[in-house]
Amino acid sequence: MNYTEFKERFFHKVDHNGQRALSVVSWTIAAIFIGIVVGLFATAFGLSMRYVIGFRESHTYLIYLLPVGAVVITFMYKQILKVKDSGTNTVIAAIQSDERLPFRLAPLIFIATLLTHLVGGSAGREGAALQMGGAIGNGIGRVLKLNSTNKKTMIMCGMSAAFSALFGTPMAAAIFSMEVVSVGIMHYAALVPCVISSLIARYIAAHFGLTSEIYEIPHIPAFTIKSAILICVFAIVCGLASILFCTMLHKYEEFLSKKLTNPYIKALIGGTSVLLLTLIVGTTDYNSTGTAVIAACFTGAKISLFAFLLKMIFTTLTLSCGYKGGEIVPTLFIGATLGAAIGGTFNVSPELLAAVGMGALFCGVTNCPISSLLICFELFGYEPMPYFLLAVAFSYWVSGYSGLYRAQKIVYSKYRSNYIDKHTL
Repeated sequence: MNYTEFKERFFHKVDHNGQRALSVVSWTIAAIFIGIVVGLFATAFGLSMRYVIGFRESHTYLIYLLPVGAVVITFMYKQILKVKDSGTNTVIAAIQSDERLPFRLAPLIFIATLLTHLVGGSAGREGAALQMGGAIGNGIGRVLKLNSTNKKTMIMCGMSAAFSALFGTPMAAAIFSMEVVSVGIMHYAALVPCVISSLIARYIAAHFGLTSEIYEIPHIPAFTIKSAILICVFAIVCGLASILFCTMLHKYEEFLSKKLTNPYIKALIGGTSVLLLTLIVGTTDYNSTGTAVIAACFTGAKISLFAFLLKMIFTTLTLSCGYKGGEIVPTLFIGATLGAAIGGTFNVSPELLAAVGMGALFCGVTNCPISSLLICFELFGYEPMPYFLLAVAFSYWVSGYSGLYRAQKIVYSKYRSNYIDKHTL
């Protein structure tokens, strides 16, 4: 190699490494900024949710406003968003194909979700967090005039930050936004920014008193061949339950949209049906997030075998008529109650099956096995690892190509190393 070639290679490497270093520094700064902004926004949302749910629980008459609340939210979205809202699907589509993600979605989903829980709609909060975080991340990307590729990373950072702040699982939050978009492909270029945003947002949330959801399994039985077979069978049940839940959500919404073309009539009938069902069952356990019932699954409380099915019905009715929130916490409710009920019936550790059910159902509806495992570890610790590993794997396999988010793509088959590139059912 002569001097001229050496000089060219040397300066090429210096330039290349300099650009990489600049990219790392730039993304670190951007991720810190998103973590702070989204962390504060999500913390305000989480604290507001805590207050609103507490207020509704002490003023039970508010459930009679369920029909009104649905109409109000429908009006808000028609007047402010002015385009068809597809919930978290909108955020996923923005990452996949540059579809527009309006910033006004963030305050809109904030207010609509609070109103949903104020009157007792059966929904979650993490789905709303993903939409808020994604909209804020995209908005910041637009202000900074980033290209479409970098804006996608900003959206994922915002999703991770919001999920982490609200749910208190920074590991799972960092991975989930990269994993949920396309099954079979991970957006690893966003890993460092998502990790930074997730950790910062969680720190901010904890600083302001938004505690993590951590559950304790009193007794973890020894892992044996018998228990492994039992968990595999239970995971198959969870996979089938996840298909049922996703099918109910999608098909009932399609049915309502075909039969009731007027969105206000649809909202009124849907809200009234949630109210009537609440009065029929005689309890508000299935309204709002239902986190108290999830916690009861780990304290030895007797759980009905029909609890998981009732939560499916309540959530389907709520989200199909225009209420906002999300499906993730209801999914965890379904998994926990299904596990606790089966465990109590067949004299198998109800607490362990409740924990396994939460992870398996989450995996079945989101098609995100890595995030599901991380959520299990962060919520319950690492000791039940073999149970979680088997349950998540079998649920992922059994759930097929169904999923909560129809914008989500199955890039590679779950059963063979084949490229299929199809949307979830």
